[in-house]
Amino acid sequence: MPWRGLRFAARTAAFALIALALVGGAGTPQARAAEPDIVCRFTDHRLTEISGMAPSIAHPGVLYVHNDSSGGPSVYAVSASTCRVLARITVQGAAARDFEAIASGRDRKGRPVLWIGDIGDNLDSWDAVEILRIPEPQRLVDQALRPRRYRFTYRDRPHNAETLLADPAGPRLWVVTKQLARGSLYALPDPLRRSGTNIAQRVQSEGGIITDGAIAPDGTRYVLRDYFDAVVYQGLPPGREVSRIYLPAQPQGEAIAWSSDGRSLLIASERDDRLLRVALD
Repeated sequence: MPWRGLRFAARTAAFALIALALVGGAGTPQARAAEPDIVCRFTDHRLTEISGMAPSIAHPGVLYVHNDSSGGPSVYAVSASTCRVLARITVQGAAARDFEAIASGRDRKGRPVLWIGDIGDNLDSWDAVEILRIPEPQRLVDQALRPRRYRFTYRDRPHNAETLLADPAGPRLWVVTKQLARGSLYALPDPLRRSGTNIAQRVQSEGGIITDGAIAPDGTRYVLRDYFDAVVYQGLPPGREVSRIYLPAQPQGEAIAWSSDGRSLLIASERDDRLLRVALD
């Protein structure tokens, strides 16, 4: 989401929290406050609106990040310990209409890939949005890669979305829409068709104002975040909620990823130079 929408986002997120409190029941795990550590700070002037983040499978200790819609068709490989930019990857031919999510996974042959979600649609009006797949680079140097492109839409109507979930063991994908009180989890077809338009199927309701999510490296859990909370689920989507964490204050928190050992979460925000680590129980 562009920075100009921060005040609106904060207001709508507050409404979403009220709605969540009203619909929550005895079966909802009690939330706990996070105690964050500052891992490092992003100092590269190109990383001002981090909107998506995913760990590398091919290069341990590396994260891939991208900016919001103003950042163009670029993904940056950064050190997960120093925040230093290691390489810029240009996604050739990508419209980058509104990059909102990135996820790491594997293709059908088991090769590490990056899935990029050009899925933002603030007006819920696009006929179709796009997922792009690029191979993980073997060498972390500045380079341009041509993606495979997959168009999709939703069976009911267009939606805004900022969350892309990828099975770390294969090519299955899910998208979570971003709505005020309630979004929805959608499953993308497996396999995705490169021609025509794929149709995402609604699976279940989710919380409101979901800004990112990620599946744990071992595939046993996944997490969804909004501007204030992170919710951890057991299994692959759709999963069972097992814990809820109050996240530290951020200007516009829109990125989350798992640590390589699965014992903590890494979070980042637009207009914030900190990479934060939040330990899990």
